[in-house]
Amino acid sequence: MIFEGKRILVTGGTGSMGKVLVRRLLSGDMGTPGKVIVFSRDEAKQHAMRLEFLHKRVTTDEVIYRNFKSTLEFRIGNVRNYADVCGAVRDADIVVNAAALKQVPTCEYFPNQAVMTNCQGAVNIVRAIREHAPGVETVIGISTDKACKPINVMGMTKAIQERIFISANVLIPETRFICVRYGNVLASRGSVIPLFHDQIKNGGPLTVTAGEMTRFLLSINEAVDLVFAALTGANHGEIYIPDLPSATVMNVAKALIGDREIDIEITGVRPGEKMHEILISEEERRHVARASEHYFAILPMLPELRIGDEQLIDMPAEYSSADSVIDLDATSALLKKHNLLIGQEQASDSEELLR
Repeated sequence: MIFEGKRILVTGGTGSMGKVLVRRLLSGDMGTPGKVIVFSRDEAKQHAMRLEFLHKRVTTDEVIYRNFKSTLEFRIGNVRNYADVCGAVRDADIVVNAAALKQVPTCEYFPNQAVMTNCQGAVNIVRAIREHAPGVETVIGISTDKACKPINVMGMTKAIQERIFISANVLIPETRFICVRYGNVLASRGSVIPLFHDQIKNGGPLTVTAGEMTRFLLSINEAVDLVFAALTGANHGEIYIPDLPSATVMNVAKALIGDREIDIEITGVRPGEKMHEILISEEERRHVARASEHYFAILPMLPELRIGDEQLIDMPAEYSSADSVIDLDATSALLKKHNLLIGQEQASDSEELLR
């Protein structure tokens, strides 16, 4: 019951993953938190989230109705602003940093903005803990497969964020800084599946950047499972990686179309996009341990953070989405499992999957 009585700060808590994370924290399945603080800069999203949680969006409604004032708290603030961060982290035992600029083309056009959120935001969290919040037990950074051998600004800034948090363990040993890194989250805001759903509803065509492009796929709840696994088992400086299936974008489109007469249009690779993503690089594979049946742990490369008795695994190559790609039938089965095929009860509105 790792969250029992804990005060948990979720930066970017109104995002797709943040909302599901908060809902599951409040469920009490892993202990009832003393406080969950949703920290973000968007007043409208906070208000909408508050109303959803008050009325019908949390499975255990009584937690919200009984403890709303003392358990679930919303704070307006920006990770770019050091003063805002100081005020938030001093009341936390656990910090989940989900605040990010994460759209690849947006970060390509506005790299300075990506640096300020993804990098300076992490610096502000580390500095605020060092100077004002020595009681913070754990900070977990939410990263992405694009941080591995990055070619785009989003991945570059996330890779630096990982290093900022990992190195913080050396100067602030009282706080455990860890990360998780995962692939494309199914049905999250801005992902391709809600776009495909809208295009199907409008009769097509479905716009695919490149048919042979592959991506790791996981659900939002699986992303939250990874966060919980890392919070439960990760040592200082470790990055947890899920063992995931991958699929071609073309097969995702075909699976969603099904028997419908809808065309697919190839639009070309967007600025900064990779054809295939990597979760563990050629260099990192020499520092990998098995965290559990479903997760790997990339051990820190800084010698000060190595325990010395880690059991490394023999990973013969980098962990790429181009390897072990599932076929069309398996892609359809995966999307059906997560109620993402249009025609299923919940798939008529992708947003419902976030609630």
